[in-house]
Amino acid sequence: MLTLSKKIMVAIDGSPQSDKAAEEAIRLGSISGSKFKSSVYAVLVLPSMKSQSFTDFFPNKPATELPGWEQKRDRIFFVVEKAAREAEVPLESVVLYGDPAEELILMAREKHCDVIVIGSSGKGRVKRTLLGSVSSKVALQAHCSVYIVR
Repeated sequence: MLTLSKKIMVAIDGSPQSDKAAEEAIRLGSISGSKFKSSVYAVLVLPSMKSQSFTDFFPNKPATELPGWEQKRDRIFFVVEKAAREAEVPLESVVLYGDPAEELILMAREKHCDVIVIGSSGKGRVKRTLLGSVSSKVALQAHCSVYIVR
């Protein structure tokens, strides 16, 4: 394996699949050793704010401004932050709003990522066909390699 620094993005959502993906992303980042430091972006994509409607007179606050957000954020990013600390891999945690697949693809392009690591959805064949899968959309549309962790 070629040991050059890489920019690695990992999709985080607090699920067991994303925790596995986070551990794998950090492992990939640590392979390059100390001479060629890889960096990891841990990305959580929250649903976008609702479109304008009557309820705009009483707008909802974004999830990141609600009470208890810091505790939720700490739980969601716990695995990746702990693994990065232990492996001494540079990590940047990012929270975005929008469609998960679209936002992941867009950020990967903007940051010139070499690989996107994402957990498998675990949906059955019928559910995946009807609803789609973030990992499937990312794998089909990303400009870089996509590593789907099961």
